[in-house]
Amino acid sequence: MNKADLVKAIATKAKMNQASAQKALEVMLDTFKDSLKKGTKIQLIGFGSFEVAKRAARKGVNPQSKKPINIPAKKVVKFKPGKELKEIVAKAK
Repeated sequence: MNKADLVKAIATKAKMNQASAQKALEVMLDTFKDSLKKGTKIQLIGFGSFEVAKRAARKGVNPQSKKPINIPAKKVVKFKPGKELKEIVAKAK
């Protein structure tokens, strides 16, 4: 499912036009981005949580040259699915 498909699904389920659904989705995504940028955890009960984690610097190997490289520290977004989402996925065929 891509963003356009998601907008159509939201519009259909919420019985609203696609323009309103797209605006709602964009506002939600912008809010998520702003919160994660600030380091705030986003927790949606039943769905899951998003949070920023720090990944430490480490040593790696360039797969082409086989030479060691330094991989710098960085922040990454982690998603942990909620109990309800886990159960739904586990029951899916």
